[in-house]
Formats: sequence, C-alpha cells, structure tokens
Amino acid sequence: MSTQHWGDDYAHGAPPRVRHRGHRKWPWVLLAAVLLLAAGCAAIVVVLAGQSETVRVRYEVTGDAKGVSIAYSTWRDGAVVTQKEAPRDLPWRKELETTEFEKGGLLAVTTGKGGGTVTCSVTVDDRRPWTATASGREATATCSGF
Repeated sequence: MSTQHWGDDYAHGAPPRVRHRGHRKWPWVLLAAVLLLAAGCAAIVVVLAGQSETVRVRYEVTGDAKGVSIAYSTWRDGAVVTQKEAPRDLPWRKELETTEFEKGGLLAVTTGKGGGTVTCSVTVDDRRPWTATASGREATATCSGF
C-alpha cells in the first residue's frame, strides 16, 4: 500500500494541494452583495417618496413688450406637458403645485412684431430662480432645465 506524501503531487507535475483552514470568503461576499442590494432598494424608495411631495412652481414674465407668446410646462400623469398662452400683455404670472414634478421644465416668452424687452423667471419651491431676458422683434427669452 502506497502512502501519499505532501510533495508527491508536485513531483508528478501537479501543483501541491492547498489546504484551507479557517474562514471561507463566500459568505462574506454574499453578505456584502445583499447589503448593497438592500441599500440600493432603500435609496430608490427614498427618491420615489420624495417625488410624491408637493412642489410649487412659480412662473413670472415682466417687460415692456406687448402681445407676447408664452409657453410653459405643467406635469400630468408622469409627463411634462407644454401649455401656451398668446398673445398677452405683461406682466404675467402663474403659480402651480404638482406632485408629479420632474426636471426638464420650460418657460419661453417671445416678443411680438412690435418688439420690446421680456424677462422670464421660474422659481421651484423657494430655490434660486432661473431667469433670462430678450429684446427686439420676435426675440425669445427661455428659462429651462428646472
């Protein structure tokens, strides 16, 4: 009967067997993966819960132009919808509240053939407003990306 010794495998061209003692790594890797997945799910829940909050959007247009065209965003059924009002004299203001707010809104104001100056301003909740100004005939001031 032959007894196998530690160096016998190596002598036949195979690397020596490594005997592991102690802890295995795979349970720790599995635990880390589960914790990362749970943290990701929690982050998604927090983001989605934050979207259900009511957001106040305030649009304002000032200037000396007459008969301006105004286009602005509203939010319905998870989509950004553009509303239009034209022709109007200034100043103009609209405030709305939505629970479906998504970034990517727009307020665009175009002067008429008579020209003039227009300034648009958009404030979301009480943050710093987005503003833009345009002057001339059929010039457009655009506030976007809020």
